[in-house]
Amino acid sequence: MIEEGKPLFLQIAEQIEDSIVDGSLAEEAQAPSTNELASFYRINPATAAKGVAMLTDKGVLYKRRGIGMFVAEGARDLLLGERRSAFADRYIEPLLAEARTLGLSPDDLATLLRQRAAQTTEETPATIAEGKTPA
Repeated sequence: MIEEGKPLFLQIAEQIEDSIVDGSLAEEAQAPSTNELASFYRINPATAAKGVAMLTDKGVLYKRRGIGMFVAEGARDLLLGERRSAFADRYIEPLLAEARTLGLSPDDLATLLRQRAAQTTEETPATIAEGKTPA
């Protein structure tokens, strides 16, 4: 789980965010404590606390005095919005730039996306394992 070259506190924050986005850590649910995170990942509690603090500053987590950290209401929507924006910046902008270079219209792109999505849907793990190709 731990990636070389990426700050540990950032990885901790991303793991918590992933759990919120995928629904395994629901809004208003108690988040793992810094000591639990430190023990699980075998890191310094201060490092885990830095990742949790980052999420608190962002409004994803909040503290209930004497009880612990909890997922804020609206945290999932906030994170999904951030990820959609990052997705657009990382993938859509370069896609549009290349489409302009190739002379493809937005309708052409939409058609290509639908075609590729249909192919991907047809290529289930079972058909790939059996050596079948989509029609």
